[in-house]
Amino acid sequence: MSDDGQEQSGHENVPSRQRRRFPEISSRAYEHPADRSALVALRKLSGFDTVFKALSGLLPERSLRLLFLSDSVRVSDQQFAHLNDMLRDACYILDLEKVPPMYVNQDPQPNAMCIGLDEPIIVVTTGLVELLDEEEMRAVIGHEVGHALSGHSVYRTILLFLTNLALRVAWIPLGNLAIMAIVTALREWFRKSELSADRAGLLVGQDLQASMRGLMKIAGGNHLHEMNVDAFLKQAEEYEQGGDLRDSVLKILNVLPRSHPFTTVRAAELKKWAESRDYQRIMDGHYPRRTEDKDTSVTDSFRESAASYASNVKNSKDPLMKLVTDIAGGAGDLGDRVRRGFGGRTSTSTKDRPQDDTETRRDEE
Repeated sequence: MSDDGQEQSGHENVPSRQRRRFPEISSRAYEHPADRSALVALRKLSGFDTVFKALSGLLPERSLRLLFLSDSVRVSDQQFAHLNDMLRDACYILDLEKVPPMYVNQDPQPNAMCIGLDEPIIVVTTGLVELLDEEEMRAVIGHEVGHALSGHSVYRTILLFLTNLALRVAWIPLGNLAIMAIVTALREWFRKSELSADRAGLLVGQDLQASMRGLMKIAGGNHLHEMNVDAFLKQAEEYEQGGDLRDSVLKILNVLPRSHPFTTVRAAELKKWAESRDYQRIMDGHYPRRTEDKDTSVTDSFRESAASYASNVKNSKDPLMKLVTDIAGGAGDLGDRVRRGFGGRTSTSTKDRPQDDTETRRDEE
C-alpha cells in the first residue's frame, strides 16, 4: 500500500503494491516537449471548447461507444477484474478524477487505444491481454490513462475528423499537397504523444524493466526467454547511427506513415527519460500541478519544443543529422560530405587525383 493510500478506504482506491502517488499532477510533467507545446497552444485557443461541442455531433463517437458496448467486454469487478484493479490503480496514482470505461476487444493483434470526445474510452485487445504479464499490462494501462489525462483522446479525435474532412476537398488545386502537410504534421505529433504516454505508463507502473519487457514483447512476441533488454536497446543504437545518408532517407520514409515510433526507439527514449533528472524530480514529488496549467506560456512551450528538436539533431548519431549539424556549423565541403554520405568516392590524396595534361604528356614521352 502506498503512503498516500493508507488514509483511503476501499480496495478500489489503493494500488496493489507500494507505489508513489502524484496528487494533482499536470500532464505537462511527463509530456514530450513537442507534444506539450501543441497541447498548450490548443488549450489556449479561445472558443476551442465551443468548437468541440459543435463538432461532437458530427463525429461517430456515439456509434463507437455503442459498438464497444454491444460487441466487446466491459471491464468491471465482474469481468476482467484484474484489469479493473489496474485501471483504478492507474487513475489513483495519476489522480485522474473519473475512471474511464475500458473494454476488451476480441482481436489477436496486440493493441490498445484511448479515444473519445465527451469522455475517453480505453480499449485493449485480447492479443495484448494474452501477451503481457501483470506488471507489463499495468504499464500499458498507465500509458492509456496518460493519454486520457493529457487530453490526447479529445485532440486526436478532432484532428482526425478535420483530416478526414479535408480529404473530401482534395480535388481543390494543390489540395493534396496541403493535405499531406497536415497528415505529416499530425502523425509527427501522434508519435511524440506516444512517447509522452510511455512516460505516464512508467509513472504508473514504476517498474522500468516491466515497461521494457512489454515493448520487447510487442516487437517480438511472447518469447521473453529468447530476448534480452540490453540487446534490444543496442538495436535502437544501431538503428540510429548505422548506415549512410541513404539509410537516413529510408528511415524518414519508413516512419512517415506511422502513428507510433518504432518499438526499439520507444524503449531507448523511455530508458533515457527514466535516467533523467526530470523523472527523478517527479518521483521526489516535484512536478507541475494542474492548477498551474492556465498560467502556462505558449511561447515558453514552443521554445522548449524547439530546443528539444535542436538538441536531438545536435546529439544524434544519424548520418543525415550529423551532416545537418556540420553544415550548420560551416564545417567541411558540402559536396564532398554529401558524396561520402551516399557512399561515393572522394579524392583525398595527390595519388588519387587525376594528372594534368602536362604530366600525362610527360608520361607518354
